[in-house]
Order: sequence, then C-alpha cells, then structure tokens
Amino acid sequence: MLWQPTNESRDNTNLKQFMLWLGEKRGLHFNDYQSLWQWSVDNHNDFWESIWQFFDILHDGDFDQVSSPVEMPYVSWFEGTKLNYAEHVFRKANDQFPAIIYKSESNDIKEVHWKELQNQVASLQHFLQDRGIKQGDRIVAYLPCIPEATVAFLASNSIGAIWSSCSPDFGTTSVIDRFSQIRPTVLFAVDRYQYGGKVFDKTEVIQNLITAIPSLQEIIIVSEKSTLLFNKPVTHWRETINKINLPLNFIRLPFSHPIWVLFTSGTTGLPKAITHSQGGILIEQLKYGTFHNDFKSGERCFWYTTTGWMMWNYIHGSLLAGSTMVLYDGSPGYPDLYVLWKFIQDARINHFGTSAGFVLANIKAGIKPSKNFELSSLRSIGSTGSTLPPEGFDWIYQEVKKELWLASMSGGTDVCSAFVGGNPMWPVYSGEIQCRALGCSLEAFDENGKSLTDEVGEMVITKPMPSMPIYFWNDPQFKRYKESYFEMYPGVWRHGDWTKITAREGVIIYGRSDATLNRGGIRIGTSEIYRAVGKIKEVEDSLIICIEKESGEFWMPLFVVMKNGIELTDGIRQKINKTIRADYSPRHIPDEIIAAPDVPYTISGKKTETPVKKILMGKDPKEVVNAGALRNPSSMDFFITLAKR
Repeated sequence: MLWQPTNESRDNTNLKQFMLWLGEKRGLHFNDYQSLWQWSVDNHNDFWESIWQFFDILHDGDFDQVSSPVEMPYVSWFEGTKLNYAEHVFRKANDQFPAIIYKSESNDIKEVHWKELQNQVASLQHFLQDRGIKQGDRIVAYLPCIPEATVAFLASNSIGAIWSSCSPDFGTTSVIDRFSQIRPTVLFAVDRYQYGGKVFDKTEVIQNLITAIPSLQEIIIVSEKSTLLFNKPVTHWRETINKINLPLNFIRLPFSHPIWVLFTSGTTGLPKAITHSQGGILIEQLKYGTFHNDFKSGERCFWYTTTGWMMWNYIHGSLLAGSTMVLYDGSPGYPDLYVLWKFIQDARINHFGTSAGFVLANIKAGIKPSKNFELSSLRSIGSTGSTLPPEGFDWIYQEVKKELWLASMSGGTDVCSAFVGGNPMWPVYSGEIQCRALGCSLEAFDENGKSLTDEVGEMVITKPMPSMPIYFWNDPQFKRYKESYFEMYPGVWRHGDWTKITAREGVIIYGRSDATLNRGGIRIGTSEIYRAVGKIKEVEDSLIICIEKESGEFWMPLFVVMKNGIELTDGIRQKINKTIRADYSPRHIPDEIIAAPDVPYTISGKKTETPVKKILMGKDPKEVVNAGALRNPSSMDFFITLAKR
C-alpha cells in the first residue's frame, strides 16, 4: 500500500457527498464504495437516473424509462429528453476562476476567463449559423491542443453540429481516411505548428484535404500569417470571433443525438468512426470526473494530450465540474523531461494527467521532480494510455510526492471514458487500479463466459453504459460494431484486454487480448514482458509477439531497441531472460531476442503488436498496416524485411 486517504479527506470527496445525497433523497445507505458499486450495476437504471437527478441535468421533455430493455448494442437512453453539452459547460461560468489555462513550447502561460470564452464561442456560433451550418452538420478540426480548438468545439456543439478532430501530427492520408468518412461541411485548421522545438508547415496537407473532401464548404484557418493561398476561399480565425456581447444560445438535442465522432487508430484497416451521444457523454463525464477524478470547482485539471486522442475530449469534462481546464501544446520532452513538472509548479495544477509511457520515460532518464520543483498544489496524478507497472507507481511516490493520490485508469476511445480507475476513498496499491467505475458492470470472463475472481480473463462489460457508441458512422446494420465487441460473447461487450479483479476489488490490466501471447494454452500478458524488460538498463524499448504455427508450435520473438552505442550481446540476452524468468516464469522467456531499430507506435502513443504479428505470419503489409496511422511508419520496414527472410 502506497497511499491511503485520511478520514477527513474521505469526508470531503464528491463520492461521499453523493452517498449522503442517496441516503437523504432515496433512503439508500452504503457503508463503503464496494456496496455502492454493487448497487450501481445491479440496479443500473436506478443508478443512472440518480446521476441525472444529482447533477440536475438541464433538459426539455420527459422520459418514460431510463434505458430500453433490449440487448446491447441497440440500447437507447432517456428517450424523449433534449439537452445540450455546451449549455452545461457554461452553466458553470464564473468570474472567480479562469475557464482555461494554456501554455505552449513558444508561449508563456495564458489564462482565458469565462467571459472571454463565452464571447468567442458566441461570435463563432453566429458566424457558423450565418454561413448556413445547422444541426447534424459535421465540423472537423486539424488543430493542436490550443484554446481555439475548445472554442470551435463548444460553438459547434451549441448549434447541434457534430464534431471530430485530428492533431497536426497526423499525415495527409490518415486525416483523409478519417474525415472523408463523415463528409464534413466545415474545416478548422492550422497552417503550421511547433513540436519539439521545430516548426512544421501544414499548408500542403490542408490543400490536400480541401481537394480530397469535396463536402467542405467553409475553411477557417488559425494562423499568424497574413497571406493564405489555397485553391478555395478561406476565412481567418480572427474574422470569426471579432464580435462581442452577442447572445450565446444553445439548441437542445435528443439525448441520443451525436456529439462527436472519434476514430480508432486504424493501424490494420480503415479507422472505425465511433459515434457518441450528447447525453451519454454528458452524464458519463459528470459521473467519472466528479466521482473518480474528484474534480472540484476552481481546481486546475490537466491531461497531456493532443486533439487526436480521446483524452482531449475527456478533459473537457473538467469544465462540467466547474474546474479550470489546463492545456499544453508541445512535446512533453522538450527541451527536457522536466518541462511538464515545471508547468505543474508554475500553473499551480491540482490534477495532473499523463500516460504510463511518460512515467516510464522519466524513470529511465533519472528524473526527480520533487527535488527540482515546488509541487504543493498537486493533489492527484492520473495515468492512462497503457498499463502503469508497479515501478511506475513506486517512482511517483518516491520521486514526485508521498502525499499524493495516484489514479491509474483504463478505458478507451470506445466509451471516451474509463471502465476502471480512481477512488479517492480507497488506498492505492502498487501496480493495481483502484476500482471498477460506478455503473460499469465489468468482469473477467473465461472462454465459456464464466466470471472469474482473482484470475486473469477477458475484460467484459455485462450491462450497457450511456457512453457506449450509439453506432459506427456508415455502419447502418451495426456489422462493424458487433464484430468489434460482441462476437465472442453475444450481448456482452468484450473490450479486448486481459484483466484480473483482485481479492480486494482492485483491477490489474495485462495488455491487449487481441495481441495475446498464447503458448500452449497459457496466456501471457504483453505488459508482463514489457515490465521485466524495462528493468534492463541497456534496452530502450521492446516489442513482443507470439506466432502460432500450423504445426501447433509457437514462436515468440522479443524485439529490443538498444540504447545509443550499445549492441545486443549474448550477455544482454541472458540478462533479459534471467529477469523474465525470475519475475514471472520460464514460459515467459522468448524463443528469440532480436535487435530492432525501432518499435511501431500509433499516433496516440500505443505500441502496435498486431500488424507486426500479421506481417511475420506472411500477410501482405499493404493489407494489415495503415502507415498514416503510425507515429513512426518507417519502423515497419525492419519487420517487412524480416518477414521476407
């Protein structure tokens, strides 16, 4: 156990206030979180209705039932009601705290106050309506993590338009693969952006987008340049927000009306266009941010993200809680890995969100934040993106802060939230996610659909959640939707992760089950291998796959990227195998350890084992790899060459 809340801090949590409210308003009394969670999944309609009432959702119309009594994925929620996400954001507007705090590589910290945000959103709203943009139109953005992206989203949402975004590090093909699916009317874009101290010109990409997506009627450029040359008329950002004191209006929409389209990584095919609902995202973000992140009014909430990762959409939920949303545009490692720790100090951040990869990079670099910065404002650290190993937990408490709540979480683009995550009323144990989220009926299943306790199984969700996709765009028969989640267990959502519910109701994630290491029927989580290899100081990065041969045999190679100037020797191979054996078992030892120049990552920063596996099994690389979806597409060249050999 690395941390536990005090009695005072437990009593001050939003969760505690919700429990007291349930007792007062509904006569429901819970002694602990686990009994509350059990009620929330056993009586999921009552639970989600209580969320609706607790947060006093602004709406028109009434609902006869909370959810329709049909099998997933056809469930509908709160039918008959109309609401608007942006209206709930501005419901929290005040002059006590800034709405947004923003910093970039090239600019100092800037505060955007609620009045300024409201003026800009209202001006842009009127601009869009004057240009004929209406409810249901798609508006897309090719923007970095800047306040203008938030203004554009809120203005779009206020009139019922459907949002989607990609960050400027996405290549042309990758963006076209996404945006062309939804036939957008409006494009917001930057013609250049800075990352890692370098400026990247994106005018050619914008030109290609305009040519490739004929549905575009309006192109709005966020730029510092005065001359913009494209083959279609464009509007400068300043022209859209130059009116002040216009009324900000909100069109209330059916609960199930799309709020945005998020896209999967698309590493093995055309990205799936996951479509979420206004109401589902609203009540999920209110629930998760308020109870599982414990966001409070006036607190400063940051998550390092780009507009191409669902965490950008997610962190906007902090505005729903009356918190200040904190944004950073740039590399987390430029000019060095101290940049975000200094940002915590200077911006007085209370909740700092990051990825397991960032934490592990800090460990390898020997970073010691507490010795270099004043971090008294920091109350919690959130981690997601991939599994945070025990070493990551330990480092945070050793090198960042002892009195700190670490909330590791896991969810995905699929629900734009987390299934499992933080619990400010429970202790933090090394290597373990604290709890299953309220309203999330998550279990570990074996192959026969039997629920497991304290054993590794397939992560499944047995009851619907409002933030599950309403559909995939261009998938009217729900074919791709059902293939993605419901093929293994009909009517039960299979998420594609190996997980274990521990005896103390914590959760451990062992990696993707679709990239499973399966040797002779023994399942091995990729995260276990990566955790062990991460201890080898000579190794920079690694990738593990397991190939099943027709003969019934298995080949499990481990690919390692060595640190600069270090060669892979038999001695290092022995050290790796010895560490894996000692930490886990002889079955975990790879059949071969091969030096590779690089490991492929998606643009959102996740290792991608499956395409490598398929290539080494003889599949055509053109069929299994979408280079535009990779952060480092040239990393695949090594594996393609290896497959030919």
